[in-house]
Amino acid sequence: MKIILRNVNLVNPGQKINLSGTNVIIEGGKISKIGSLDPEDFKGEKKEFDLTGKYLVPGFFDMHVHLREPGREDEETVISGCNSAANGGFTGLACMPNTEPAIDSAEVVSLIKKQAADHLVNVFIIGAATLGRKGEFISPMAELKESGVVGFSDDGVAIKTAAILKRVLEYSAMYNLPVIEHCEDETLAGGAMNEGLNSTMLGLPPLPSVAEDLIVARDLLMAEYTNGRIHIAHISTKKSVELVRQAKKSGVKVTAEVTPHHFTLTDDSVKTYDTNYKMNPPLRTKADVEEIINGLKDGTIDCIASDHAPHSAEEKEVEFEFAPNGIIGLETQIGIALTELYQKKILSLEQVVEKMAVNPRRILNIPVPKFNPGEPADFTILDTDEVWTVDFNQFKSKSRNSPFNKKLLKGRALGVINKSRMYFMGEYFDI
Repeated sequence: MKIILRNVNLVNPGQKINLSGTNVIIEGGKISKIGSLDPEDFKGEKKEFDLTGKYLVPGFFDMHVHLREPGREDEETVISGCNSAANGGFTGLACMPNTEPAIDSAEVVSLIKKQAADHLVNVFIIGAATLGRKGEFISPMAELKESGVVGFSDDGVAIKTAAILKRVLEYSAMYNLPVIEHCEDETLAGGAMNEGLNSTMLGLPPLPSVAEDLIVARDLLMAEYTNGRIHIAHISTKKSVELVRQAKKSGVKVTAEVTPHHFTLTDDSVKTYDTNYKMNPPLRTKADVEEIINGLKDGTIDCIASDHAPHSAEEKEVEFEFAPNGIIGLETQIGIALTELYQKKILSLEQVVEKMAVNPRRILNIPVPKFNPGEPADFTILDTDEVWTVDFNQFKSKSRNSPFNKKLLKGRALGVINKSRMYFMGEYFDI
């Protein structure tokens, strides 16, 4: 089926394109025309969409997602996670290796690829940096690279020792793949929330911000020493942002991501004892959020990722101290970014697209979609003006652990196009 997108605005910072009110025709899953329409264009089987005032951008990509399969299919599966991603406006994602078993073999990579093969959403895979993510022996990194992984991580924990980290960075540098680090000193880990006045008042075990800063500093020094590529996942502290900023100026091969909850919420939210505000790294202070905003504006923080972490209601409905860390985010991430960053003029739309479509792919060596005739159609359709209320009962994820339920947002994704399929306003079309 031919798809005609009429009167749409095109934004692709990767190509320096910002074009208002044009038309795009997609046939056979590829762009066949951009520009004015002729009578010939309307012949044959077609579907037209008037997208006046809407935006067509490169398909958004979330580089930090937990699909839970294999091991915890009750919380999420590859398919339910992909459905959640499409509903949230993403055409691609990278899944993290803290599954059961961990993604430390070609067999597990193959399983995930098989599950995702027929879905509209592209699934890329981050391999475990060490066997079982235990930090004792490096994983079969060459085998994992051959099987198609796009990065290495012991996500959920930092790589245990400097010696193992050194070897992982040296091996990953051979393939020009990033090492993605959950930065937390394990000797300071185990707290339920950020250490500070609120943790004292609430009587909850504290997790100090220096636990993150110590590992960020270690990793930056080791990346500089090995000339390897380090990526700081879900950065959350003022000091860590400052360390990454200085390292970039010094030429260290470092990139960083931040989650929507870490640039919008503070540890004041924990006063309700709602376990949907429990995550790791924990929500920090207003000063940390302000520096994260600065890091987003000046480019210190390269991209926005959800750290989508599904948990069952039974697991979350316990005392705050004993609840698992993490929240889902695939279906709220774009709305929060547009509301809190674009609408408040912290970032331009081009910068939002850069941090949610262009940079994540560049970090993982994945081609960025382009607006050229003949190119595969891999796009997200945005409405930056729609006002809507988050309702987790409408989510496609199997889990509901979100602190943003009932939040009023301005701006959302209306649909996505990828792999010769279109998902628009809740409906799938083959194109």
